[in-house]
Amino acid sequence: MNLDLDWNLVRTFLAICHEGSLSGASRKLGLSQPTIARHLATLETSLGVELFIRSQRGLTATEQAQDLLPLAEVLDATATSFLRQASGPAGQVRGTVRISASEIISVEHLPPILAKLRRRHPQLAVELVASNAVADLLRRDADIAVRNTDPRQEALIAQRLPPVKLGLHARRDYLDRFGIPTTLAELTNFDIIGFDTTTPAVRAMVSTNAVFERSAFALRTDSNLVQLAAIRAGYGIGICQTVLAERDPSLVRVLADQFDVDLDIWIVMHEDLRSNARCRAVFDALVDGLRVN
Repeated sequence: MNLDLDWNLVRTFLAICHEGSLSGASRKLGLSQPTIARHLATLETSLGVELFIRSQRGLTATEQAQDLLPLAEVLDATATSFLRQASGPAGQVRGTVRISASEIISVEHLPPILAKLRRRHPQLAVELVASNAVADLLRRDADIAVRNTDPRQEALIAQRLPPVKLGLHARRDYLDRFGIPTTLAELTNFDIIGFDTTTPAVRAMVSTNAVFERSAFALRTDSNLVQLAAIRAGYGIGICQTVLAERDPSLVRVLADQFDVDLDIWIVMHEDLRSNARCRAVFDALVDGLRVN
């Protein structure tokens, strides 16, 4: 086995794993297909293992490749973080910062905060990952994360913000047509907008009231953005942040005395970035901006 591997070979391996074909990896990396094939052959020879099974439908990762994939992803995240760290001089707010946040936070809260930050620091670029998945900051999937769960990993700087209120809301004309529920039990007579996949947080909610079981929902989606859009469209009654509903005069909160949930907000950063000027500037901007939203 040749342990002196070219990083480009690992990038090619990752691209093939993610795309499932040489042609897909070629498009993703901007390299010719013969180059991709040559990289793969060189990597397999260096490692002394077969990484993919060839078929007419493309390439299927072998067991060895599946074992190597998480390690390659760590290398990729580290290399990307390395480049971000080198993108700006020390002590200056310039270069690139990668932020991970939920869909709702990314779409409904962050744009004005980031626009203000850009005006203040025009040499600062932001990469925003809008995902409900929790980014692994220790693996450097992102520099800073906005989370709704208590960060339990060590080596992280975390700032807890005042919680965001969640409530049940519907469009006014929907309630004009169907009436207003007076108890949670009455929600079964309405069109409820809810989740598709049961998560631990959802299970905790379901355990307190059967009306929130998946089978009771008239619309099922795990996208909070879609849920919010459905509420705004008058589909039915759903859960959304009260601060967002207050911005829309057509939305009405129902059963406020029976359904009032706090959603935790945390801004999290790896402690190694404490003295990084651009990361600190973004961290502070997020804390200040989200505190007042």
